Parts: sequence; C-alpha cells; structure tokens
Amino acid sequence: MKLIYNVNDKPKFTQVLIFAFQQLLAIMAATIVVPIIINTNSAENAALGIGTASQMSTTAALLGAGIGTLVYLLFTKFKSPVFLGSSFAFIGPMTAAFAGSVSMAAGYVGLILGAIMAGLVYVVIALVIKFVGVQWINKLMPPVVIGPTVALIGLSLAGAAVNDLNKAPAGGSHYVAIICGLVTLAVVMLCSVFGKKTLKMIPFIIGILAGYLTATVFTLIGMASGNDALLVIDFSAFENMKWVPDFTFVTAFKGFGDIDASYIATIAVAYIPVAFVVFAEHVADHKNLSSIIESDLLEEPGLHRTLLGDGVGSMAGAFFGGCPNTTYGESVGCVAISGNASIITILTTAIMAIVISFFAPFAAFLSTIPNCVMGGVCIALYGFIAVSGLKMIQKVDLNDNRNLFVVSAILIPGIGGLSISFGKVTITTIACALILGILANTMLSRKSKKDAE
Repeated sequence: MKLIYNVNDKPKFTQVLIFAFQQLLAIMAATIVVPIIINTNSAENAALGIGTASQMSTTAALLGAGIGTLVYLLFTKFKSPVFLGSSFAFIGPMTAAFAGSVSMAAGYVGLILGAIMAGLVYVVIALVIKFVGVQWINKLMPPVVIGPTVALIGLSLAGAAVNDLNKAPAGGSHYVAIICGLVTLAVVMLCSVFGKKTLKMIPFIIGILAGYLTATVFTLIGMASGNDALLVIDFSAFENMKWVPDFTFVTAFKGFGDIDASYIATIAVAYIPVAFVVFAEHVADHKNLSSIIESDLLEEPGLHRTLLGDGVGSMAGAFFGGCPNTTYGESVGCVAISGNASIITILTTAIMAIVISFFAPFAAFLSTIPNCVMGGVCIALYGFIAVSGLKMIQKVDLNDNRNLFVVSAILIPGIGGLSISFGKVTITTIACALILGILANTMLSRKSKKDAE
C-alpha cells in the first residue's frame, strides 16, 4: 500500500482529472443507490397505507455528496483524503421520515430536520473531544479493537459485492453477469500489479471500461439474436433525463405546514441514536485511513475537525439531496489500491460530482454501469478494507488469550450479522461488534492489571 502521491502532493492537471473520475466511479453506485432504496421502501409503505411515497433524486444525492465533501475538506484543513457519500446507516431513519409524514413535502422536511439533529450530535461530540482530547479514544479503541473492526467493515460488505456480481440490470443470466464482473476484477488486478505508473494508479477506470465493454458486447448480441439471457446493460436511464436535480429543500419548503411536534419527536428518535452509532464507524474509518497515509488524522487535523466536517457535511448533503453523508470505505479503498492520497484528487472529485449532477447524459451513462461490473470492482475495494484492518493487528500478540477473546468478540458477531433494533432505531452490525469489542477489552484489561499486581 505504498503511496505514490501523498496528501499534499499535486499530480499534473490531466492526471488529477483521471484520478478524480476514478474516485467518482468508486463511490458512484453506493451514493445513488441510497435514494433508490428509500424510494422503494416508502412506496411499499405507502401501498400499505403507511405514510407517503418519496421521489428522491439520484443526481441530487450526488450533488449533496459533492457539496458535503467540500464542507468536510474545509473543516479538516484539506488534510483528510476521503470522499463523503450517502450514508447507509440512515436508511432506517430516512424511511421513517416518510412513513410518519402526511405528505411527501413533509417527508422532505423530516429528512432535513433529521440530518440537522444528527449533525448536531457530531458537533457536540466534537466540542467535547476538542476540550478533553483523543487519548481516551485510543485507550478505548486500541489496535486489538479497531483492527478487526476495520476488517469487519470490509468483510460485512462481501455479500453486497457478490450480490452485485450476480446482477444483470437488463434481466440477463447471472452467469453472463458473473463473467462481466470477473473480467472487470481481472483487469483491475492486472493493471494494479503489472501496469506502468499511470496505469497502476487508475486500475478501476480500466477495469470498469473493460467490464462495460464486455457487457455491451453481450447485450448487443442478445438484442440481435433475441436471447434475453445475454442482456446485461439497461439503457432506460437515458429516457426522461432531468437536467436539474430535484433539490430537497425546494420540496421541503412546501411541507413545513404539515409537520407537528409529534412528527419532529419521531424524527429525533429515529436520527439521533443512529448518529451516536455512526460516530463509532467514523472513528474506525479514520483510523483505517490514518494507517494508509501514515499520519494520525485523530491528532492532525484532529478528530474534532473530522467530526465537524462529517456532521456539517451531512447537513449540507441532506439540504440539497436528502441523504446524510458519511466517509466512504470505497473511497478509502481506492486511495489504498491506487496509491494516490492527493487531497487535490478528492477536491476535484467533489467538484466533478457537482458538475455531473447537472449534466444529465453523463449522469445517465454512469448509472447504466451494470451491477455486475461494480461488483467486480467492489471485490477488490472491500477486500483492501478488510486487509488494511488485519494489518493493524499484525503487532498484536494473538498468543495472549485476552487479545484472542477481544478479536473473537468482534469478528464472529460481526460476520454473523448481529444487530439490535429498538423500534425505529437499529444498532448496526459494525456498531454492535465494536461495542462488544470495547466491552471485552475493558473487562479483560482490568483483570490483567489485577493479575499483574
């Protein structure tokens, strides 16, 4: 994971554009799938007579992610090279916003209010950390805790990558989809390992292009022969393209009269607890990124700044696109594999996301990249996240049963999918595993101190 460009390095302008486009491809699928999931969930609820359906815009989510990333970079003094995208942790609260609303506009008000509430939680935690420091976090989450947690972040996404690998959006055979995905993965690996300097730094672009070309060939043959099993790419995204994203705040202006204290309380209960859960994942992501760039981001620019950037960035993202943002593991993985941690690349990616959200044909083209192709890419991305977590525990003495129990308490419940729900609030698998690891480490550390005495 040796870096070719460090945080403050400045590649040539043409290189920056290519590297930024690669980052955009890495985060694109996850960023736009969140509003799609919310639309599906709210439509199902509305069909059952629960709340109203939403019409969240994928291009607006991309716009919000770009703006949220710019906010994050400003708060972190341009020292943390990671892109912010739509947060999956808030899918439950966002669905609840529409389930409890009397109109679609009111649901959009709920999205903005919820993001503000969650962002304020980050602000409060950041202020506390500003005054008390981060040493308590390092004690609470040493490498034996944070390492397997980071590895779990990658491993927990393995199912999503494999599911995507099997999907042909146009309805073709999953065997054909797997071929397209594996072609993508193979090209990514070959470029990353054997490619020259520039090629080595853009393996995802080359891999996605190769996978897309393969999928196009299958699709054209399927169309010409009438064989539906060969259809991979769904080109319907080019129909009814919108040149201007549907801004969340525009719709929300019409819904303030449809909300009351009860609805605001519902939003608070849905969003605020999740913000505390995501805080733990925020620390894990930045510990991981710190190990890649070999600079402790919790110390400089400081955890309080990364939290403020994440929190205010989430508010900005929801204001424009409805989705609270969070630092993306796909972005971190892209930095690790490409060896490019240049902050200029992340800045350019954010600007590119904003521009593309207003350029309908290009946004439509990106959305036609089939799931199977992105699945091939994600196998590499998520794998690198998992491996970077395992690297953190290389120096941990696993011959010590205390450490073995701590790692076990994280990995097994995490891989097993343990999560706990309290009404509309869900403690995610990652958060549950991390909490168990912290509790196990704290309990066994105290015991070992007593034994030492």
